[in-house]
Amino acid sequence: MEYYLTVSGSPHPDSANSRLLAALAALSPVATKSSFPVDHLPLFQPSLDQSPLSPSVIEWRRDWELARAVVISTPAYLDNLPGVLKNALDWLTTPGVAQDKPVLALTFCPHAPRGAHAMESLLWSLQALGTRVVAQLPCYQNEVSFDKNGDIEAGPEREILTEALRLLP
Repeated sequence: MEYYLTVSGSPHPDSANSRLLAALAALSPVATKSSFPVDHLPLFQPSLDQSPLSPSVIEWRRDWELARAVVISTPAYLDNLPGVLKNALDWLTTPGVAQDKPVLALTFCPHAPRGAHAMESLLWSLQALGTRVVAQLPCYQNEVSFDKNGDIEAGPEREILTEALRLLP
């Protein structure tokens, strides 16, 4: 089954970023699969990047390898990427599973202009991994509304997110 892998930069399962990704599933023309929480990965160390690998690292890499495309949504922690997301991306350096992978990069922060530096950092990491970023989009919690079912309410933000998803293969 082909799917888009969704990756939340926040380790909390009920975070705003996790909610946004869950809501995007309803807008996606392709099935989505949520990655397991990125905080389940061990701390990256090059000396650990050899057999036998942690089962969570194997699953993380397999999810990326099998995904048709990846949607990443991250908050900004101290004006940067959360450490758990950076650590997760570090685990992708060796196997090449991110090479040429289409990625939609989102930041989801309380309000503008927060998230600009986090996006820049995310893009640097994705570039270093050799991904193909099809779009980058800052989203703000004070502009995206969810209904009682957790879906994104109709409006310009929903339209923009829908169009961004259409850029994925």
